[in-house]
Amino acid sequence: MTDQLNRPQLARARAAVILAAGKGERMKSPNPKVLHAVGGRAMLDHAIDTAAALGCERIVVVVGTHAPAVSAHAAARLGEDAIAVQDPPLGTGHAVLAAREALSDFVGDVVVTYADVPLLGADDVRPLFDLRQAGADIAVLGFEAAEPGAYGRLVLEGEEELKRIVEAKEADPAELEITVCNSGVLVADAGRLFELLAQVRNDNAKGEYYLTDVVGLATEAGLAVRVALAGEDRVAGVNSQAELAAIEAAFQDGRRAELMTAGVTMPAPHTVHLAWDTAIAGGAVVEPYVVFGPGVSVEAGAVIRAFSHLEGAVVRPGALIGPYARLRPGADIGEKAHIGNFVEVKKVKVGQGAKANHLTYLGDGTVGAGANIGAGVIFCNYDGFDKYDTHIGEGAFIGSDTALVAPVSVGAGAYTGSGSVITKDVAPDALALARGQQVEKPGWAAAFRARKLAERAKR
Repeated sequence: MTDQLNRPQLARARAAVILAAGKGERMKSPNPKVLHAVGGRAMLDHAIDTAAALGCERIVVVVGTHAPAVSAHAAARLGEDAIAVQDPPLGTGHAVLAAREALSDFVGDVVVTYADVPLLGADDVRPLFDLRQAGADIAVLGFEAAEPGAYGRLVLEGEEELKRIVEAKEADPAELEITVCNSGVLVADAGRLFELLAQVRNDNAKGEYYLTDVVGLATEAGLAVRVALAGEDRVAGVNSQAELAAIEAAFQDGRRAELMTAGVTMPAPHTVHLAWDTAIAGGAVVEPYVVFGPGVSVEAGAVIRAFSHLEGAVVRPGALIGPYARLRPGADIGEKAHIGNFVEVKKVKVGQGAKANHLTYLGDGTVGAGANIGAGVIFCNYDGFDKYDTHIGEGAFIGSDTALVAPVSVGAGAYTGSGSVITKDVAPDALALARGQQVEKPGWAAAFRARKLAERAKR
């Protein structure tokens, strides 16, 4: 089943071709490059998200035969019809041509993007479509490079008119001084793009078909080619683990800045790790060394204390989490509830004002409003085959070191004695005790010590 992608309505249809066929050998990883995560989300998914945000009604992912996991990932999200295979790999132009059949019935503009450029957003690409609407036949995304190095140079006439793209190894000294470089992203009419690509030749050292050659062909044909610029960080690609780490750092810096601008308090923002979809409302506080996995929503007034880990969880207004707490998928922490140090919550809805402050595991079930969960309490939710629910009523008091063997319910206002193993439902307002009776032997300890000391003296 594919994602329901939210796309804006547009006057002219848009499609995207996402190039994901690179081998990524420099990653030195069995995991395909484009499936490595940034902000807890595969780079390929970031590219798909951008295409969807641009309003692309058709998205084609070009894959290679060496990475079936990439095909499976893209197909799971977009459907089998969205996959085009480049075999063998013969350059970027050849890769885009691989999508021609998938777009054979498409009429409109096509944007070419890359699955290993995860920071490229819709706002970065949208100016290319604006240029198309203003009359450009092809719009190319460039950037000002701090160190142009091996990047292809954009030879401009004026501020926007692109005459040609010159690869660094073929550039003369004057061209090497150009700092406006090619990102590889472009927008063109679908029919025109594939028509130009069909004319691209591979008479170069690598014997490959380059997407950049369509610019020269377009200018020779008298077509208007225009350039828009994006920030260098936005078009940075990932080819190694070090570059992946650098992109992750840039992503984190950007997300932290966005959240603080929205009113989130972070005393040590550089220590907080966010996911791509982390949602934190203004007025919330996030203390140092907190990690957010995907799927977390924190509402206004909540406090996430230091060294906590959250994933797939909701934290309601005024709730207090941590320090050293772990919220796993399905945790829903109610307004002004407390989840304290070394407490783990998984798939449990915790009611308003309820407290579990110490050394506790709550897995599968509910905790009613105002309930108190003592230290060392365990929801025994798994029998080795299936999971079962535990339900704690409003205002109940669960004594320290209680083991609740699911399925089981504790009624509203009920108590369980410390150290109990509760295997049966507890009625509201009752006290449940399930532990061995205490037996006391007067003088036993003194006699034991005397005997052991005498044995030691003999030895």
